[in-house]
Amino acid sequence: MSNLTEILNFNQQFVENKEYEQYKTSKYPNKKMVILSCMDTRLVELLTKAMNLKNGDAKIIRNAGAIITHPFENVMRSILVAIYKLKAEEVYVIGHHDCGMTGLNSESMLEEITDRGISEETLQSLEHSGIQLSSFLKGFDSVTDSVKNSVSIVKNHPLLPPEVPVHGLIIHPETGQLEVVVDGLKDK
Repeated sequence: MSNLTEILNFNQQFVENKEYEQYKTSKYPNKKMVILSCMDTRLVELLTKAMNLKNGDAKIIRNAGAIITHPFENVMRSILVAIYKLKAEEVYVIGHHDCGMTGLNSESMLEEITDRGISEETLQSLEHSGIQLSSFLKGFDSVTDSVKNSVSIVKNHPLLPPEVPVHGLIIHPETGQLEVVVDGLKDK
């Protein structure tokens, strides 16, 4: 049985048994926070449990490494929407130890891409159109520095209201222990 078939079979029972009722909440985060964290599978439930968050408490954005690479990209737009339209009042950037983006090498990534059938011609075409694949596919050397960099991009964004604190944390992916890298309240 494929994953899709298994998911759809489960979903049918989930809806028929009205199991969704326990998750009902509004679109506004109860704790008025927006979180950017990594898509690492170990954090799916651990992050919210370690922060004492329940369904509806926070807007959670996930990407590879909890990285913001540019102030005018999708992640930053999502953060601004959470603040202006969904009543979030605090931003949390949460990286984690043992992240797959640590030391990610663009050369090895490009090698895997070509091994999977993407032509050299396609890669060159992207480069000629202004996409720098070496930086687009690069990770980071230090999770602490990466979190600080993402916090800085958010905090210094020209559209971020000055009263919104931006925090930076690192979570341990096995224990859930949080360490503060940037306390956004101390900057106010």
